[in-house]
Parts: sequence; C-alpha cells; structure tokens
Amino acid sequence: MKNFFNDLNPNQAKAVKHIDNPLLILAGAGSGKTKTITSRVAYLIKEVGIPTDNILTLTFSNKAAKEMRERALNLIANTLIFPPLLCTFHKFGLLFLKRYIYLLNRKNSFLIIDSDDKKKILKEIIFNLDTNFKKILDEYNLKNSVISTKISEYKNSVIMPNEIESRDIEEVVLNKIYELYQENLLENNLLDFDDLLLLPYKILSQFEDIAKEVSEKYKYIMVDEYQDTNELQSRLLKALCFTHNNLCVVGDDDQSIYSFRGAKIDNILNFADKFKSSVIKLEQNYRSSQEILKVANTLISNNKNRYSKNLFSEISHKEVKVSSFYDENEESSSITYKIQELILNGVNPKEIAVLFRVGALSRSIEEALRKANMNYEMIGGIRFYEREEIKDIISYFNSIINSNDDFSFKRIINKPRRKIGKVTLEKLQNAKEDKSLFNFLNEINQSELDKLIGKKSCATLKELINNLNELKKVVDSGDKKTLIYEFENRIKLKAFYSESSEKIANIDEFYAMFADREDTLEVFLNNISLESNDDLANNESVSLMTIHASKGLEFGYVFIIGLEEGFFPLLHDDIEIEEERRIAYVAITRAKRDLILSFVNSRFYRGERTTLQKSRFLIESGLIKENKFKSNNIKFNANINNSGNAKFKRGEVVKHKIFGIGNIIEVSKIGRDFKLKINFANGVKDIVSSFVQKV
Repeated sequence: MKNFFNDLNPNQAKAVKHIDNPLLILAGAGSGKTKTITSRVAYLIKEVGIPTDNILTLTFSNKAAKEMRERALNLIANTLIFPPLLCTFHKFGLLFLKRYIYLLNRKNSFLIIDSDDKKKILKEIIFNLDTNFKKILDEYNLKNSVISTKISEYKNSVIMPNEIESRDIEEVVLNKIYELYQENLLENNLLDFDDLLLLPYKILSQFEDIAKEVSEKYKYIMVDEYQDTNELQSRLLKALCFTHNNLCVVGDDDQSIYSFRGAKIDNILNFADKFKSSVIKLEQNYRSSQEILKVANTLISNNKNRYSKNLFSEISHKEVKVSSFYDENEESSSITYKIQELILNGVNPKEIAVLFRVGALSRSIEEALRKANMNYEMIGGIRFYEREEIKDIISYFNSIINSNDDFSFKRIINKPRRKIGKVTLEKLQNAKEDKSLFNFLNEINQSELDKLIGKKSCATLKELINNLNELKKVVDSGDKKTLIYEFENRIKLKAFYSESSEKIANIDEFYAMFADREDTLEVFLNNISLESNDDLANNESVSLMTIHASKGLEFGYVFIIGLEEGFFPLLHDDIEIEEERRIAYVAITRAKRDLILSFVNSRFYRGERTTLQKSRFLIESGLIKENKFKSNNIKFNANINNSGNAKFKRGEVVKHKIFGIGNIIEVSKIGRDFKLKINFANGVKDIVSSFVQKV
C-alpha cells in the first residue's frame, strides 16, 4: 500500500482507492492525472486482486497510451504474466473487430485505409457521378476534402446514409456519395478509421449476447481525456458497460478545445448525472506558479458552462506580464530580444515556447527569429513559407516574373484544379523541346495546341497563360495592391482553399506582408528564398506552435502573442466564446515559470492593416483593469515628450542610406536630437534621428 500512496495527494489517493461504481475525476491542468490513472490500474491489480484481463484503459494517442502503459507496469513490475489492455480507442476497435466482425457477415481479413486512400476512393466515385450531381458539387464548392470530412462527421455522429435527412440538394448529393462510398468499402472488405469505432458499436448494439460477453470481460473501464470524446465514443463506452457501471473517466471540462473535431463537452458535463457517479476534483497543480494559476482561474471563471474548480500551487514568485506593442514587427522583435536574453542567462531553448491562436501569426515571429539567427521548431505544424497555399502563391509569382521557371509552373498548372492530367503533361513535355512550358504554351498557336492536347485542355491552358501575361503587366507597373486584386480576380486561389479558414488567413497574411514591403516582387521573392532555405538545426530550438498543438505540453517560459479581438478570441459565426476562453486557459497553463502575453495596436487582419482592440481575455483574467481601456481602439502615446512636438514617433517608417527601410519601435531624447530604436530587415539598431528620413 505504501508504494502507491507515498507520492499522491489526498484527492489522488481517494480516486485510486475508488473501486466499484462510476467515477468522474476532474483533473485540472498539471494536476497529475496520468499518475492517478496509472496508480489506480496498479492498485486494482496488485492490491485489490482484479485480474489484468478485466481492466481496460482507453486514451486518444499512441504516445499517451505508451507512457501510461510504461508507468503502470513500473508500479507492478515483475508481478504480471499478462499486462492489462491500455490502448487508444481505435486500437481497441481493431482488436474487437478482428474477433467479432464476422457477425456483420464480413471477413476479419479486412484492410484499413488511410486518409489518402479514402480520398482516392471518393475521387473515383465523384468521377463516375452523373453530370447533374457534378454541377451541384461545383456550385456548392464541395471538394473531395470537404466530402471526406463530412462523411467522418456522419460516422462519428452514428448516422448512416439511409438515416440522413436530406433537406436540401447539397445533402442529397452528400448522401449519395456517402452511400456509394460505403458500398465500395463493403465490396472490397475495407474499413476506414471511423469504422474502427462505428462497427464495434453496431455489433454491441445489435447483439446483446456479445455486449454481455464483452462487458463481463472488461469489468473495470477507465478513459483518459474524457472531455475530448465525441458522440460515437460516448455511446461505445455506454455499450461496453452493459452488465456493470464501473466506468472511471478522467478529464477537464476547462480543457475541452476540440469541438471542431466533433468532441462534445456535454459528455463530461453531464457524466455525473447520466451515470449517477461520484466526482473527485484534482486541483493541486504541480506545473505552474500560483501567480500563473491565479490568472487562469480568474479567466475561466467567466465561463458559465463548467464545473467549479480552483487550481492552486505551492510554487510561487514567478513572472506574469502583459506587453503592448505598436505592430507585429515590434512585438516579434521584442520577444526575440527577450528570448535571446533568456538563453544568454542559461535557459535551455527547449524551455521556451511562443504560442498563438491563429497559425498565420507565426510569420512575423519566424522572420524575427531568423534575422537573429536563432533556432526554432514549428511544433505540430509547418513553417509559414513551407505551407502549401503560400508555396502556391510563390510559384505563381515566380512564373509571372520568370517564364523559364518550369518547376514553379508545373506546381501551379493544376492549382486551382484544371484537369490537366499526366498524359497531357507528357505530350507537352515531349513537344516543347528546349523551351520552358510557359514559353512553349505562350508561343504555340491555338489550332496546333488543339491537335496536341484537345480543345478543352487547350482552352484551359491558354486562359492560364493569358492571365499570367496580364499579371506580368501589373507587376511591371509596380502597383502591388492592384496586383493582389487582379491575381485573386483571375486565379481565384482563395476560392480554391475556401474550405480552410486557416489557409485563407495565411494567404491574407502573405498578401498584406507583400503589399507592406518596399521591395520589388523579384527582390521580395529572392528574400523569401533566402529565408525559407535557412538551415537552422532543430536541436536546442525554441518552440513555435498553435495553442491546440501545445495541449499536453509544458514549458518554463511561455509567450502568448496576438491577444486582440478577432485573433484571440476569434470572432465569426461558428465561434463559441466559451471554447475560445478554454483555449486561452490551456495556453496560460502551459507555463511553468514565466508567462508573457502580448497584444498590438495594429496588425494585418483579413489582408488589410487594421487597428485592433485588445482581447477581452486580458480584462477577464484580471491582468488589465477595464477602466484604463475604455475606447474601442487602443490608444498609444507615441509622442516623445510632454509638449507633443516630437519629430519622430513610434510606428513611423523611416529610411537609412545603408540599412534601408525600417520601423521605429522606440524614441528617446539625446541633446537636441533623438535616438531611434529601429527594426530593419537585418535586425534592430539604435540610430541618431538625423541619419534617417521619413518614408
């Protein structure tokens, strides 16, 4: 007994000792939930004497399952012949189906398809649809990826094709494709990822004797991260408890941030009433300082739809700070400087993270870190210039200014989709001889091209070449805003990526950044090439990531950027403000030692430089007093002295004969002159004001 409880606090020990009947363990951030789960597994086996094959523990990721398995086995080392089943939901589904899928008149030699296989099957189905259905797909912009996601949503909501209420023509088409997709899987004895949960649920629901058999086998069921379960997972767990109610779930409603994946916060909020369960709260935090937890507690208390919890810690005397900046360049430069200071003072870069709600915000901090020659790693995502949609724009721009760039032209020839297949490309490659594809298509007359690749492909490619030629004229005029407008009007890249708000945000960020630079398009692209080819090592790197990617991680020093209305919280019709607040709570509780939150007065928003309002979360967390910020827009005192007669102001753009264009981030008086701290392309420098000119 002593081994299990030495390192547990009273509530953890109480949870571990709970044996029969339902239990909800509300485990706040950093409260030792993994230790509690693994200790309970070990306690049931080693102290209570529950056979290992009667225990089932489910989680969401292979990484979490592996860690929990190792920790549980360490507690019961050398006492087991067969370890307990501790795995992901989907691994359990696979094991279950290998034994019971015959009940659905299917063989257990099934193959599991991945997302790429799924899209290939859907592509073939769509190709064979009749013309009317295809027209509807185009009209409603129902791309392959959208249909794939929708089918997954149906399955995780336990909706089969014949159960869809087809209220409009869009749903009629989706229903038809879903039906054909299911027929294809059945004919070829294939399962997709969602079937690994849906089919076990169907078997347990239809065959009472099997439900009884499986429930008798797994008499003690535990679930990690219960706040992330969807409708199907909730029903599956209920079915597994057919003969008993020994279901122990662990989670934190305040960290429910995956509704976009189908997670239902109601599963955890309603668990106690639905199962008549006991509730144990784990509120002692072993990760963050009390100062950080005070901010997190104050913020999340504004949510109405939650269990009451109050995290506390015995760690104290650390820093929580709010920083305001003129724009994203000043924000990124300042954070980079602070990170350099931390590293010089002996902090390991791995202990430092920059978090953001929207992926597009990574661009400015990435550039600042590159200019400072600092290693960074994008966790759970892709660096800004390596993202698909950004590489597409760069390839288009390269093709516009360099007609010999076959590499870029081949990338864009089907972006957006123009139905130019491999056979057509091979014909063009063979016919162009020593010319580039662009020049060949530009020079060949239409009748010859018709004969070579057919009228439809000919018309499509001639339209593309004509658009690129027209855009080249706009490039030559030097009008960047017109170029961006004409590019979207002719190419319609944002429409192509319309199903992804993140990709649209990245495209807007790129357009706005380009419009804001003084460089020509050619110089701009060359600079990007130099930056994106930067070969910084990933070891000992600062971590950059979205807040969703940070869940489950912890860092000594955390910077949360972009705390402005519209960026954090996001503001549009599909956004639920309580979930945005939970996302902020997750971000804050990643920090162990120091937490710095920042907001700016001005940032690129939907492609335009916009004056922004600071995030309501700064007020709700008690970090900023509301009466100091009553106006809709943040006001900064940019003047240098009280007389208001300063010649230079923070935020102004200036030019230096050697360093080029820069942005003033700080001004101070020296004698009759001013000392300016200026953010240039090659870094921040202090310059006497008489050596620069306003742009």
